[in-house]
Amino acid sequence: MKELSEYIRSIPDFPEPGIIFRDVTSVLEDAEGFKLAIDTMQDLVKDMQIDAIVGAESRGFIFGAPIAYNLGKPFHLIRKKGKLPCETIEESYDLEYGSATIEIHKNSIKPGQKVLLVDDLIATGGTTKAMINLVEKLGGEVAGVVVLIELAGLKGREKIAGYRLDAAITYEGK
Repeated sequence: MKELSEYIRSIPDFPEPGIIFRDVTSVLEDAEGFKLAIDTMQDLVKDMQIDAIVGAESRGFIFGAPIAYNLGKPFHLIRKKGKLPCETIEESYDLEYGSATIEIHKNSIKPGQKVLLVDDLIATGGTTKAMINLVEKLGGEVAGVVVLIELAGLKGREKIAGYRLDAAITYEGK
C-alpha cells in the first residue's frame, strides 16, 4: 500500500511562480487514497473527546463528513457568506490573495460543546482561525483541528497557537 503523501499531486508554479500547489483531488480520485486519508485523519484524533464536527466549505465537507459519520457525531457546515438559509453569525479574515467572510448557523453549536474542526489544509491559518472564532462566538470549545495537509512554511500553526493541530501530512516549504 502506498503512503498517504504519495497520493498528493504537487503542481509547481501554480497559482503563481514559486508556489508548489498541493492538490488533494488526486487523493479523492483514488478509492484507497481517500480511505487512507479519512482513516489517518480520524486516527490522529481518536483520543479527543468531541461532541460535534465542523468543516469549512468545500473540502472541509469532503473530509469532515465521513469522519463525523464514522464517529457518530453531528456535522456542521461553515460556508461562504450568503450560502446558509437560516440565521447566521459571520467572521471575516484575510487570505493570501484577498479576504473572505464565512458563516455558520447560529443554532449549530451549543454552549459548552467540544468541537473538532476539519479541513483539507492549513496554510497561513486565516480560515482556521476564523472557524475557531465562529465556534467560540457560539459558546463552543474547540477541542482541536485536524487537516490532511499542513504547509508549515506558511506558519498557520502560529496563528492558532494554543489550539491542538494534527496534520496527516506536513510539508516544510510553502
